[in-house]
Amino acid sequence: MVELKKIVSYFNLEEITCKDEIENITICSTDVNRPGLQLYGYYEYFSPNRMQIMGMAENSYLSTLSPKEREICLDNYFSLTFPALVVSRSLQISPELKRISKKHGIPVLRTKDSTSTFLSSLIGYLNEELAIKISKHGVFVEVYGEGILILGESGVGKSETALELVKRGHRLVADDLVEIKKVSEKTLIGIAPEIIRHLIEIRGIGILDVKNLYGVGSIKLSEKVALVIQLEFWNPEKNYERLGIEEQYYEILGIDVRSLLIPVRPGRNLAIVIEVAAMNNRQKKMGYNAAQVFAEKVFPL
Repeated sequence: MVELKKIVSYFNLEEITCKDEIENITICSTDVNRPGLQLYGYYEYFSPNRMQIMGMAENSYLSTLSPKEREICLDNYFSLTFPALVVSRSLQISPELKRISKKHGIPVLRTKDSTSTFLSSLIGYLNEELAIKISKHGVFVEVYGEGILILGESGVGKSETALELVKRGHRLVADDLVEIKKVSEKTLIGIAPEIIRHLIEIRGIGILDVKNLYGVGSIKLSEKVALVIQLEFWNPEKNYERLGIEEQYYEILGIDVRSLLIPVRPGRNLAIVIEVAAMNNRQKKMGYNAAQVFAEKVFPL
């Protein structure tokens, strides 16, 4: 759930009525509603959990009604109950709307944004805030625009690799613990818990503040998860991928993310390996797969 007061603060909404009620209201639905049908008298399939957005069309319709008709219309609408109503475009709010809002204890808010702009922004915000999430023990970095989730057992070198990547101009999102949110059926967003944001732990040195050491350009608050890299200590008895023809995937919250298993042993520069992995992953998304091109040359049809 998201507190309404947090939404008011984030979007800098003007509080018109029921200011005391805002503190006690939470939003639990990612959907929002424009009440055109409800104002006209159609109440079927109305969801009371959705925030309501009133724009130019709804305001124009209400202006065609007499004050008495407008009051009856709004009273029927507010009787359906909902968390809050946001009026867009800084439109004028009628005395009837303010009075009915106070009667039912439902806040009326106002934004300067156009209806479509605010609607899309609010839906995106709610999708992220209300998203299903899990935590992963690992490191999350942005390399050449690709969000790389680095996993592996303790001591394998995840944090040291992340620090080397930061030194090479890439950005740290989270170290040690990564919160991953499912914001759509195809998109995962990784963030750092607030208490460890910008921090990294290096054994033998301790906790470091990456933002203070390398500047604000060395950190990022969130990023899409584009690739999972699993580090493991080199096992000489194991056969590791040599060509990369077959894609490997790692499942997170029902979404399959491209995955690589990279063995670790002394002398390997993992930062360079991960940089190349990130660039190669971008090429694959753009339709070019070097391993497939090589296979077609070696084994032509």
